[in-house]
Amino acid sequence: MSLIADFESYRTRMNDRIMETANTNIKRFFALDTTTYAEGALDVKTKEMLGLVASMVLRCDDCIKYHLGKCHEAGVNHDEMNEVFMIANLVGGSIVIPHYRRAVEYWDELCSVGS
Repeated sequence: MSLIADFESYRTRMNDRIMETANTNIKRFFALDTTTYAEGALDVKTKEMLGLVASMVLRCDDCIKYHLGKCHEAGVNHDEMNEVFMIANLVGGSIVIPHYRRAVEYWDELCSVGS
């Protein structure tokens, strides 16, 4: 399977599993995460780019993949993505580089599927 299919399948399966037994607070937290990235004073595209930078700096590969997919859906182009990557590396330092490599690999696959 592809990087994208593997990630999306796992994420969906495990989110469904979590929701089977989730208490009210977990359900509210998941809802808060969803609504935070909705259109507001900032557009969805900007919010997803911010989420991607934060995810890279925090070094969460699952979060990086998720926000890369959302950025792709929101229409982030190659030049914009390179600037997002630069900001994440600047803020996060050299420890972000391994996550940057995997992010570029995932972004390339998103772009090749979307072509």
